[in-house]
Amino acid sequence: MKIALFGNPNTGKTTVFNQLTDSYAYVGNWSGVTVEKKIGKINHSFVSIIDLPGIYSLNPLTKDEAVAADFLLHESFDQTLNILNAAQLKRNLLLTIELLEYGKPTVLVLNMMDIVKKQGLELNPTILGNELHATVFQTDARTNKGMDTLKSFLISNPSLTSSQLFQLDYGKRVESIIHEGQNLLTTTYQHEIRFARWLMIQFLAGNKMIEEFIVANHYDLLVPLKKDPQLLEDTIYAVRLEFIEALLKKATLKEATQKTTALTKKIDRLTTHPILGMPLFLILFYLMFKLTFDWVGGPLSDLLDAFLSGPFSSNSSLFLTWLGANDLIHSLIVDGLIAGVGGVLVFMPQIFVLFACISFLEDSGYMARAALVMDRLMELVGLNGKAFIPLLIGFGCNVPGIMAARTIEQPKERLITTLISPFMSCSARLPIYSLFIAAFFEKNQALIVLSLYVLGILVAIILAKCYSLIFKTTDSSIFIVDLPEYNLPKLAILWRGTWDKGKGFVKKAGTVIFGGTVLIWSLSYFNASGVASSIDTSFMAAIGSFLAPFFVPLGFYSWQAVSAIITGVLAKEVVGSTLLILFHVSGESALIGQLSSVFTPLQAYSFLVFVLLYIPCFAVLGAIKAETGSWFWAIYSAVSSFIIAYVVSFMIYQTGILLHF
Repeated sequence: MKIALFGNPNTGKTTVFNQLTDSYAYVGNWSGVTVEKKIGKINHSFVSIIDLPGIYSLNPLTKDEAVAADFLLHESFDQTLNILNAAQLKRNLLLTIELLEYGKPTVLVLNMMDIVKKQGLELNPTILGNELHATVFQTDARTNKGMDTLKSFLISNPSLTSSQLFQLDYGKRVESIIHEGQNLLTTTYQHEIRFARWLMIQFLAGNKMIEEFIVANHYDLLVPLKKDPQLLEDTIYAVRLEFIEALLKKATLKEATQKTTALTKKIDRLTTHPILGMPLFLILFYLMFKLTFDWVGGPLSDLLDAFLSGPFSSNSSLFLTWLGANDLIHSLIVDGLIAGVGGVLVFMPQIFVLFACISFLEDSGYMARAALVMDRLMELVGLNGKAFIPLLIGFGCNVPGIMAARTIEQPKERLITTLISPFMSCSARLPIYSLFIAAFFEKNQALIVLSLYVLGILVAIILAKCYSLIFKTTDSSIFIVDLPEYNLPKLAILWRGTWDKGKGFVKKAGTVIFGGTVLIWSLSYFNASGVASSIDTSFMAAIGSFLAPFFVPLGFYSWQAVSAIITGVLAKEVVGSTLLILFHVSGESALIGQLSSVFTPLQAYSFLVFVLLYIPCFAVLGAIKAETGSWFWAIYSAVSSFIIAYVVSFMIYQTGILLHF
């Protein structure tokens, strides 16, 4: 049993999916979060829910919207589950009509009923169900209200059928064309009658994907039927809108007394202010970093570091000695795995605090305002606020950020966004920042980290402007963003959002970082003659020393620092592991003392800037190749980012020397 889940962006569609399937997909309070279909089962039953990207209509403007339209053309399913924002029915019902015309049995979910109640709006779901020939439920997915009833219905009614086909009368002229095309599709091209009618309506309504489908399948007899296409499109839209207005008039028991709450209006005056909006954005991020490094995350990381580098490391060493482990195994586990993997895991509290803050801002409704504020800045560089959404996602991980660029309509804008996304400071860089700011910038930790995040954004924006001039982006994307009511995020949703973002870091610790740590330890333990007499004679020392002169103009030229840069291409988290192993220390506090012997504060900041901007990790390069369909852009991203990192770090270090920092 397959149920296809459709809905406009910001209707709570993905939250409904999570509640129904007890699984978790990425949730954010903006459009374009779901960029490909996800599948989950209801209570481990035979009923599968297919979560499709949020769309405003079946005529796709973006790559992610095309996923939903393509699904209707080529996939088989049994029912449609359409999620609607009950406070925005006039707009949401346009998609509902298109889905009902497809002919599958449909369940409508009027979600966000808490907002409806706040607005004083009262609806009659029975009238809506009767007029639309669909089953209607009212829910508030964020608080799980009405979800158990919906879940029980979907499980207990697997053979739901549509007793009467929903059908609008588009007028004599349009209906005659639909009927003629429908006959051709059923007799000549052997399509089922309901699908044939839906296909003709979409064709006459100007759906580009349907037009491509008709051409690709050589349905040549249909093409001459579409005369005066603009008139046909306008007529179909007008009939739908007239029907929706009449339906809502009939189904509305009490009109809304206010569209948004007074509190939302007051907050929006500040958060979306053309002048104050940007400083507020920076202040919120500054406070987020204070929580992460100074107030909560930092102290927790110190406690975890004290445990791993102290009792855990020493007891593990004693246990291995008791077992009679040889020096090779002893060094691999204590100096390699515990020092390397453990040295990265100590930053887990900071990463989870950061993600908890980001999840709070998302679920509260603020991130949609941030995109709106950034739209003004993005327009100056040839993009729009929609491009800033993938960049925001990139603060967690650049890979989903790059994938989220699918929501951008214009191919050139999508490519530009993909190329600048790696300059967003992802969570993998956070452990490196933590090490260096604790060693050199203890009094200004949040400010230094904020400067790195802002620098990444500025570099991305400058590059976007250059690319827009080079690629000559003349067609601009349409930026539509819903500004939802402000919510006080629920603890369960915050935890899910935090865990979903942070679990990738934990997974990396057991896979990529583990493997990278073993490789780094091996290169630092052996040389051409066998076991190195000291780490200074190892393979890693030889590689780092050979490349060190190239980095002298940037201020960091110890072979340990250069070696960490090299291994960081595998995964940025490995930079910290490399330094821990190469300096032969077992914890953050011990490494901090060692760093001051090879770095000055200026050199340390230059190093952090280079780590921020240089070659993306392998996973990001793979995502760029997958999204652009070409290795050229992945290789270009690696080469160009290295050059940019070198130039910016050079400028910062040399300027710092001139100013005697």
